[in-house]
Amino acid sequence: MVKWARAACSIVLGLVMAGSALAAAPKKVEVTFWHAMGGGNIAFIERMVADFNFTHPQIEVKAEYKGSYRDTLNATILAHRQKKSPHMVHIFEVGTQMALDSGIFTPFAQGLEASALRDLEDYIPPVANYYTINGQFNSIPWNSSNPVLYYNKDIFRKAGLDPENPPKTYGEIMKAAEQIVRSKAAVKGITWPLHSWFVEQWISMQGALLANNENGRAGRATETHLDSPAMMRTATWWKELYDKGLYAYSGKPEDWDGANKLFVSGQTGMLITSTSDVTFHQAAAFENGYALGTGPLPAPDGMERNGVVVGGASIWMTRDKSPEEMEAARTFLLWLTNTENGVRWHKGTGYFPVRTSSCDVVKNQGWFEKNPAYTAAFEQLLSTRVNRASQGALLGPFPEIRTIITDAMQQILSGTPVEKALKEADTRADKALQDYNRSVK
Repeated sequence: MVKWARAACSIVLGLVMAGSALAAAPKKVEVTFWHAMGGGNIAFIERMVADFNFTHPQIEVKAEYKGSYRDTLNATILAHRQKKSPHMVHIFEVGTQMALDSGIFTPFAQGLEASALRDLEDYIPPVANYYTINGQFNSIPWNSSNPVLYYNKDIFRKAGLDPENPPKTYGEIMKAAEQIVRSKAAVKGITWPLHSWFVEQWISMQGALLANNENGRAGRATETHLDSPAMMRTATWWKELYDKGLYAYSGKPEDWDGANKLFVSGQTGMLITSTSDVTFHQAAAFENGYALGTGPLPAPDGMERNGVVVGGASIWMTRDKSPEEMEAARTFLLWLTNTENGVRWHKGTGYFPVRTSSCDVVKNQGWFEKNPAYTAAFEQLLSTRVNRASQGALLGPFPEIRTIITDAMQQILSGTPVEKALKEADTRADKALQDYNRSVK
């Protein structure tokens, strides 16, 4: 009886001790990450998140694809009103001013230790230039891109063009496209999606501004410059390409896939699109049996190249979370964008490495020698001048203004005089700015 009692006491004591140990075990900090990367990138992101969770057992990150950039931002605003916002949100670059004005987010750099703040200095200048607002990083750069020229070297050879010397100016593009069509090497010379992003890039390339108050960087923008000489120059060139039957238009605005298909199928000899498509186009060239070349975004003739604006998106942290959750989110974002993962992300997606240390790694590995299609984007970004034009505009209703610009270009291609379409677009955009600015006062 005594032995049984002692045994029972030992079991009870053991259970109590085990229960105490379980109760004392640290609880995982759970944080959510909403992103707008669709297609094959969803699985890639899930693998990266799984790697983080495995190596950081005290944190559980849950990644969710929320649709397009606009869908993701709208979903976040709604979730905030319902007090169900995620911890981290993926927002496109033109949503920056809206994100700042929303009051939903907290500056990423706030609360970082000195060593982590020094780590932010690793971002290459054109990237840091865009995301530095009021002297600090408000969000952490992630998928960054710019537009480059893709061309089919086999079509160039058939047309009698130099396959190792792509056109670099508006005039050279015109001549190359004419030669491609005239030689019947392809049906059309060139294509790109009818999208405002390309117009914005060509404005920056000319060192011009999209809005007043130094592109909205020295103070809130109150007027746009959609009828500027830089805009006129670009729209006139685009219209001339179209009127001469050299530019292929899929028939739908913002049709990225349509432009890609026109090029991959050999209907055009050239394509201008995002550097994030390099991996896709390398694979397409291999599968369809043609040699792929890349070159810089063409610039107006006789003008010094100023450079491009960083495209893509960054990741923002929402406010009103516990200190433990905020720290977990920062830990994840610094891990996701560290040197090693910057290289991994670049090689797996085509988005260029945004850290100097990541750039050094891929260069030392001989990556560009083995994958020359990536070189144009890399060199173009590093040669971009750091100024207000390449820093990009901060506009509250930027998504709406993009639609206005796209509408104007569609009208121009349909026959509306360039000057008339741009003046009307400028008036519409100014009103959108004024309405937005009143709403946030």
